[in-house]
Amino acid sequence: MPAAYPLPSDLSPVTVANTASLLRIIALALISGAAIASRLFAVINFESIIHEFDPWFNYRATKVLASQGFYEFWNWFDPTAWYPLGRVVGGTIYPGLMATSGVIYNLLHALNLPVDIRNICVLLAPGFSALTAWATYMFTKEMKDESAGLLAAAFIGIVPGYISRSVAGSYDNEAIAIFLLMFTFFAWIKALKQGSAFWGTIAAVFYFYMVAAWGGYAFITNMIPLHALVLLLMGRFTGRLYVAYSSWYAIGTLSSMQVPFVGFQPVRTSEHMAALGVFGLLQIVAFGQLVRAHVSSKQFQELLFATVISLGLIGFFGIVGLTYKGWIAPWTGRFYSLWDTGYAKKYIPIIASVSEHQPTAWPSFFMDLHFLIFLFPAGVVMCFRTLRDEHIFVIIYAVVASYFAGVMVRLMLTLTPVVCVSAAVALSTLMDTYLDPAEPSVEDDKSESSTTPTGTTSTSRPATPASSKKAKKNKEKEKEKEASASAGGVLSELVSNVTSSAAKSATTAERGVFGMDTRLVVLLNSLGLLLFFVVHCTWVTSNAYSSPSVVLSSTSSDGGKNLIDDFREAYHWLRQNTAEDAVVMSWWDYGYQIAGMADRPTLVDNNTWNNTHIATVGKAMSSPEDIAYPILRKHDVSYVLIIFGGLIGYSGDDINKFLWMVRIAQGVWPDEIQEPNYFNRGEYRVDSEASPAMRDSLMYKMSYYRFAELFGGQQPVDRVRGQHVPIQGPTLDYLEEAYTTENWIVRIYEVKKDDVLGRDLKIANAFNQGKKRKRTKPMSRRKAIGA
Repeated sequence: MPAAYPLPSDLSPVTVANTASLLRIIALALISGAAIASRLFAVINFESIIHEFDPWFNYRATKVLASQGFYEFWNWFDPTAWYPLGRVVGGTIYPGLMATSGVIYNLLHALNLPVDIRNICVLLAPGFSALTAWATYMFTKEMKDESAGLLAAAFIGIVPGYISRSVAGSYDNEAIAIFLLMFTFFAWIKALKQGSAFWGTIAAVFYFYMVAAWGGYAFITNMIPLHALVLLLMGRFTGRLYVAYSSWYAIGTLSSMQVPFVGFQPVRTSEHMAALGVFGLLQIVAFGQLVRAHVSSKQFQELLFATVISLGLIGFFGIVGLTYKGWIAPWTGRFYSLWDTGYAKKYIPIIASVSEHQPTAWPSFFMDLHFLIFLFPAGVVMCFRTLRDEHIFVIIYAVVASYFAGVMVRLMLTLTPVVCVSAAVALSTLMDTYLDPAEPSVEDDKSESSTTPTGTTSTSRPATPASSKKAKKNKEKEKEKEASASAGGVLSELVSNVTSSAAKSATTAERGVFGMDTRLVVLLNSLGLLLFFVVHCTWVTSNAYSSPSVVLSSTSSDGGKNLIDDFREAYHWLRQNTAEDAVVMSWWDYGYQIAGMADRPTLVDNNTWNNTHIATVGKAMSSPEDIAYPILRKHDVSYVLIIFGGLIGYSGDDINKFLWMVRIAQGVWPDEIQEPNYFNRGEYRVDSEASPAMRDSLMYKMSYYRFAELFGGQQPVDRVRGQHVPIQGPTLDYLEEAYTTENWIVRIYEVKKDDVLGRDLKIANAFNQGKKRKRTKPMSRRKAIGA
């Protein structure tokens, strides 16, 4: 066969194999280094600091584990959270993240490396991103080959869809969860291909690690059973499937129940019933196969029909009865919000108020995945060409993750791995085709085309032993296909027809590429796309996903960078100038940061387990000052902290979140708080046309108190809302300003104590300002009517 370019022929196969292995190891090492380096922009541009909101609680809990030990951490009761209720931390968290950092901390100190726990927490996510690249390589290698695995590892190492949750300082559960997700799936595929209980146990162990680390473990809990169920429906039940699933489910379920926060949920909640149902179905099918080997076909069919009907009815009514009795918990609101995007806004506004729970905009797919989003469908289609069991898993994963990523922004994280895998399969296949030096032979094609159709030159040859063996094998394959079709039904027959036709078309015609010009055009375009992908990922990572949110930055007119450090300034003031038991009330977004940096008790935080407590804060913020004051005093609130961005244009302030406070409070007190009252003719305004309920609310008064003074008598402007605020600003009677940061982003107010003379604070404040109460005119006495 002719070649487009020569290859060295004096190399032994052993040398080629060893060189390829060495190059793969070097490539994986470079990919790991790139994955870690691309996540360090936050440390380089700012400093080694914990990001966002939830990571501050994780960091605080990890400090307790590192300083006091695991058992103190496990039994830790935090009296400063959810004042005055407190929180049992050990039984309300997924401890995998903290335990991982604690093990690394103790290991480094055992090696006499005194690394601070904060640096371990900051750099944990970049370190695990290298492991994620390796796990993705192993998973993709099972799909195709090593070249596709290297491409997938490189993609997931720098793709923004994964970097957004794993930059340095993003000390959240997702920092280690994606590695556990991919390695669990890899172990499952290995167990399925080999029928190995060992790999099934490995999958179960990493599944347990995943359960201990992230609440998104339910994705694995339902993905593996769905894969097993589809294989059953396609007539692909084998002993390998039975061993792999049974070992994974039995060991994984028992292990996951050891996490206190999970407990008996795997056998008592509806989210886990699919895994239990598939496990039972596999036992029935395996028992049926055993009986079939010892009973005649007619008796087997009658017995199978009766058994399946009876067991199906017993299982169905059993689950319904247990759910009705309360032994199995029904589907939660979070589950319904995945299928109805408007459900959370109607019934659970606390879920809908989180920006990560909003539907994903179309540009986000391109921003987070770049050109991989176009290769993704091609890779899924290529999985249909061979359609082994592992390819079916990728197809199911792609369909399920694509839907959920469109429903919720946060679930883009679960879509990213399968996009990288599928895109790597597609691009690897393309490059394999155009890098192959072999060219198709033209003469053979011409001779075959000239002789076969006419039948004049073709002669009938006697059947040889080899041809007769091939004919027997073909007949056996046809029988196997018929048997699988009868067992799997229409679905398996349809799939087998598609794959067989694809295989025939692939074998009948010889394929290849002529010359070097076509090869160069395709390869150069592919390299160009890869280069643009790297540039895009670097730009998005450095500009969009490396801001710690605790420290903001802006660009001046001369191109310089200005750092806005108002959050840490305010928390430092709280820590230095307030009593240790001073209770701080804020919206729940900032609870973890206040506890982590200011070390002060908070009324609510990001755990959001008590909707009534959060609604109480919402009611206080949305009520007039005289109604909010008794709520503050009842909960021993000393300071109220709000976020205001109207001066410098910070759009993530509390005025923009205010309607969610109103909605959550309205869900508990619908007679007192009503959302339409905060609109003026259907518009949400903060200027002179704001509604009376809006102007009188505590949030409005605290936000715009003394705001007009900054404009020197001119018309003040809210730069976020783009509206003119009244020159005569609001006044406060029950609270007084305690501290406002440099850029007015964080404002802290102190709650006044009761008046020593027992007067209402509004009256006392008016008296101190020299204002006299207006006296009503005495009623005129009626003159007596003379007789």
